[in-house]
This record gives sequence, C-alpha cells and structure tokens, in this order.
Amino acid sequence: MRKKIIAGNWKMNKTIGEAVELANAIKLELADCNEVDVVLCPPFTALKAVSDIVSETQIAVGSQNMSSEDEGAYTGEICHTMLKEIFVRYVILGHSERREYYKETDLWINKKVIKALEKQLRPILCVGETLEDRESGNTEKVVEVQVREGLKDVPASAYTELVIAYEPVWAIGTGKVASAQQAQDVHAFIRGIVKDMVGAEAADAVRIQYGGSMKPGNAVELLGQPDIDGGLIGGAALDATSFAAIVKAAM
Repeated sequence: MRKKIIAGNWKMNKTIGEAVELANAIKLELADCNEVDVVLCPPFTALKAVSDIVSETQIAVGSQNMSSEDEGAYTGEICHTMLKEIFVRYVILGHSERREYYKETDLWINKKVIKALEKQLRPILCVGETLEDRESGNTEKVVEVQVREGLKDVPASAYTELVIAYEPVWAIGTGKVASAQQAQDVHAFIRGIVKDMVGAEAADAVRIQYGGSMKPGNAVELLGQPDIDGGLIGGAALDATSFAAIVKAAM
C-alpha cells in the first residue's frame, strides 16, 4: 500500500507572521497525523519559521523550488545546502508556473530532480497539460514527454523517494477540476510510463499526487481512485480547516 501524501503549496502567499499563524493552526489539527504524509511548502522567507513550528511533529516542510547547482553566482536561487540546514525534506520541481513564467525546460528540471535525489531531498515533480493540449487530444503526449524527460537517468531504486504530481494546468487556480475518472486515467497512464522506464516494482511504489483545485468537497472521490496517492494543494492549503479536511479525507 502506498501511503497517501498531501502537500500544501502556499505559492507567493503569507508573510512570516501569517505563515506562523497558519502553520500553528495546521499543527493543532494534524500534529499527530501518522496515516498520511503531510508537507507544508511556504515561501522561502517563511521556511525557517514554519520548520521550527513543526519540528517535533509528523509534519514535513518542503521548498517551492531548488537550484540545480551546489553554490555560486546564481542570483535569486536557493541550493540544497541552504534547504537542508533548516530541515526541509521535499522540493517542488517543474511546477507549471515555473515552466510557463520562468521558461524552465524539461532538461533543467531533470537536473534539479537528479540533484535533489543526490542530496537526499525528495522531489515532487510536477507534470500536466494546458487546456489547449487537452482540447487538441495531446494530454498523453505532453505528459509522457514531461515524465520521461523529467525523470531521465533516475534509477528504479529512487522512485520510493520521489513524488510525481499530475497537475492539469487548466485546473490550477481556476476552480475547474478534472473529473475523478479523468484524473485517474492520467495517473494510471503516468504509472504505465514509469513501468516502461524502470519496471513494475518502481511503478507500483511511486506516489502520484493530483494537483488541480482539490478541495474538501471533491477530495474523497479523487483520493479514492486507485492510482491517486495524494494531492498537491494550492488555494485550499491557505486555510487550516480546509487543508486539514483534505488530509483527513486521505486517511
């Protein structure tokens, strides 16, 4: 059985003070949660404060990005050493907003995935199609390229340490959501790609999250699908009650 994982991507929201308030509220709800892996991904400025709050709980902390380089003259970047020093355990890589707004390529994202695994951080690799891709019948083509290129040269043994997040771009922050069957179909497709790449054992072990306007109202149906192993939560992660409800739906 794959353990469900619910990660909250706070994006560019919450000052340090607001992040502390939200993290404390989530801690009250979920501090002793063992049935589901819970990850909070605040902005860089709040990583240390949130990490301190959840340090003695089952809740983990994730970063919203990470450099593929170890250190050096890379203005505005953050490296694995900086993240591990404050007990960050997960890193979101290849989010559609990074791909679209900052032109991150599959090659670049793959370098980040490899680096994260080398440095004992757990990557959450995001993949997903735009509305144009879906309406053109290109969902599988787009997702397959992103999975194969993003996970190129990752050994089968590493698939227990990484997470794939399927995020249909057309459902992120729009209020639209893929039907449970639509989401399940793509998750199963992704698992099939992994099987083809590195074998059935790794494909059965890898956790694949859904990220596309998951909310308390649709979480039970989505999380009940056989290949959906959790959620990468955006807007609903900014409210402790909503986020906790999704986690409880995963239990």
